[in-house]
Amino acid sequence: MPVRDEQTLHEWVQASPEFAELRSRLRRFVFPMSAAFMLWYLGYVLVASYAPRVMAIPVLGYINVGIVVGLLQFVSTFVITGVYVRYAGARLDPVADSIRTRMEGH
Repeated sequence: MPVRDEQTLHEWVQASPEFAELRSRLRRFVFPMSAAFMLWYLGYVLVASYAPRVMAIPVLGYINVGIVVGLLQFVSTFVITGVYVRYAGARLDPVADSIRTRMEGH
């Protein structure tokens, strides 16, 4: 790994195509997933604020739509976490491991 004198190892890695690919893969997952979750959460807040009758619709006994959707916010967080862990293990970690190995071997 040829590092020029005026460039640190970290700067060289950051400028490498392998690191650019890692960054791109991360962004292709994180940005859309974050946007989807924010829309899901914003939708919940807006419906709760502007359509309280919808949230008050009973589902089972004292459990209403608002409680169900609120609990689904937690479920979706865990699902997103699981999906990210699988994605990172398959698509991010191998590239990051390769970069780290090259850096440590320098």
